[in-house]
Amino acid sequence: MTGDTRRVLFDINHPAQVHLFRPVIRDLEGRGHETLVTSRDKEITTELLDAYDIPHECLSTEGGGLLATVAEMAVKGVRLFEIAREFDPDVVVARPNPPAIYVANLLGARTVMLRDTVIPSRFLRACYRGLMLPFVDDLCAPEGFETDLTGGRNHTLGFQELTYLHPDRFEPDRDRLAAHGVATDEPYFVLRFAAWEAYHDVGGGGWSTEGKRELIDALSEYGTVYVTSEADLPAEFAEYELTVPSHLIHDLLYFANLYAGDSQTMATEAALLGTPVIRVNSKVGDHEMHNFEDLERRGLLYSFRDEGSALAKARELVDGEDGIDWQRRRRELIADKPDVGAYLRDLILDPDAADLDLENRRLTAASS
Repeated sequence: MTGDTRRVLFDINHPAQVHLFRPVIRDLEGRGHETLVTSRDKEITTELLDAYDIPHECLSTEGGGLLATVAEMAVKGVRLFEIAREFDPDVVVARPNPPAIYVANLLGARTVMLRDTVIPSRFLRACYRGLMLPFVDDLCAPEGFETDLTGGRNHTLGFQELTYLHPDRFEPDRDRLAAHGVATDEPYFVLRFAAWEAYHDVGGGGWSTEGKRELIDALSEYGTVYVTSEADLPAEFAEYELTVPSHLIHDLLYFANLYAGDSQTMATEAALLGTPVIRVNSKVGDHEMHNFEDLERRGLLYSFRDEGSALAKARELVDGEDGIDWQRRRRELIADKPDVGAYLRDLILDPDAADLDLENRRLTAASS
């Protein structure tokens, strides 16, 4: 890394990206670099940014349907160009999206894109590869992902969630939850249901309404149930809807006795926090992502396509008769993984030094 000050623009379009980039933004600012955050009004993205006191420029609001999304991207692109031109970034960091990539190229900024989503549609994959990847300088993806950059650099970036959930960066706090009525010394369970409306969810699905009902009824016999959902919850589940502030979700996951749901990201987060995970969705087994295979192999996560089998496993786990040390399994996983946050920071500042440092850490770990 050089001693030069960098100007780094983070384009944040989803709540999960707030968590992903927040520690890196703080780290860079603490080292004297300048940052600018642009955002998209999608779900609780701007709410999280405000909760974490991260100043941001909201560029657009999520549209409904293909035409509305295309129109939104056009508006966002124009606004992003105007703001970025004034900021004059050296680096633009984001999940791959056309406005961020094209604006960076127009302004001569380096692009660092982080990918973690499998795109099922051949047409969308073709668009992704043909219209975005040729303009990306550095592409990070988990192990097992196809990284198709020819003119840029491909980087393997394991569990990206460790950017913010590594024990060096995240310390769970019982008192924060107690202030919102959560008793961490009593059994409770967190359920997460996705809306399955994103472009990468085409053709997919998760828990059925009947399956959700059976899951909630079963877990209620053992403790308190908290439900968080992307889509509006049916009235019959309203009493279980989570009221804890969104920025405390990881505290809630850490102390939970079980997580169950069909969300991909929150399933990974819960497992990385040492909470046993029941994951149900139609994508299980079909070109399974490496991170889920890794977590399942380590006994932190259980994946099912069949709701009945998932419910039986959930009952088995909450009965608590197996005496599994979930935190030991978490510690073993963490010890086996590089410091993703430090690597991402170094990659933004100097990609050559970042890759060299990562290789040195791997060699050191292998010889120890």
